[in-house]
Amino acid sequence: MILSICIPTYNRVNQLDNCLNSILISKKNVDNFDFEICVSDNNSEGDTESIIKKYNKELKIKYNRNEKNLGFAINGIKSISMAEGEFSWMIGNDDLILPKTLSVLKNLLQDNLDKDYFFINSYNLESSYLDKFPVPFNTKNLNFENMRKISYIKTSKQVPFWDVIDPKVSWEFLISIFLSLFKTKKWLKSIDILNQERIKDTGVWSNFDNTCLHPIVIANAFKNSKAYICADPLSVNLIGYREWRSMYEFVEIVRIPELLDYYRTQGLSIKSYFYCKNFALRNFTNYMFKIIIGGQQMGKNYLNIKNHILKNLFYPNVYLSLIYFIFRKIFKILGFKTQ
Repeated sequence: MILSICIPTYNRVNQLDNCLNSILISKKNVDNFDFEICVSDNNSEGDTESIIKKYNKELKIKYNRNEKNLGFAINGIKSISMAEGEFSWMIGNDDLILPKTLSVLKNLLQDNLDKDYFFINSYNLESSYLDKFPVPFNTKNLNFENMRKISYIKTSKQVPFWDVIDPKVSWEFLISIFLSLFKTKKWLKSIDILNQERIKDTGVWSNFDNTCLHPIVIANAFKNSKAYICADPLSVNLIGYREWRSMYEFVEIVRIPELLDYYRTQGLSIKSYFYCKNFALRNFTNYMFKIIIGGQQMGKNYLNIKNHILKNLFYPNVYLSLIYFIFRKIFKILGFKTQ
């Protein structure tokens, strides 16, 4: 088997229904592609099993249900440990794949079996768009004019792994699970790099390891590997369904800079590190104010003054971020579009 699509799921049963339906639609557009779906349910309140039964006649689905909520990190590992595919692709239960995706992946993987890691571009879409349609959502109803690419890199290409860590490829530096497709066995061999106590913490993004589980393992497993950047988006990630949306600013200016610090320990060049770290802090001042004012729901209780504030004062964007913020507000008032 060449591919396992791994879905760690918790609640959001309708979104899982949409996700699996998008995979079924894509399956109908490809022939002779051997893949499976591995769903690990983190003790959801909804009836996840009925959704699995709805699709398991037409899709090859493995299903695990945890006896209690183990947190995202452990559940993510469980979903990949179920995989038998040579490659795995972990996506969220609120993500969708496109009608063409499995056909593209069939050719991409068959032509690049010597690659260990693939960056898979994605579209962003406001989740409210799906509310206009019945569940399960039919991906033929996607309006690409309403969607924005995560990466605007234009050309697919083979690169050394560290070339993927670049804001021109992805401003979030692989923190989103749906951006990475990889050799399953190599990933699983590297999970011991994780702090085993921290990944058991079920708090939402309460520490570095349970937030950045996936890129931590990816960097350790594939730092010396050939990688491939797929510039063509093959998934849609929905903005709005996520329970942790109030933590967005915290993840961007605290966890992503921590992730870049980790990448540096694994082999990211000093030049790339400074460039990426400065970029990651482009919203530092205004977001830090929001976190402090927002309190616990925005992650204030997880802030460390030394590591998350003082350590970053070296970078120009810490100071320029407030100027960027003011100019964006002015442009918005004047009616100019900004990204």
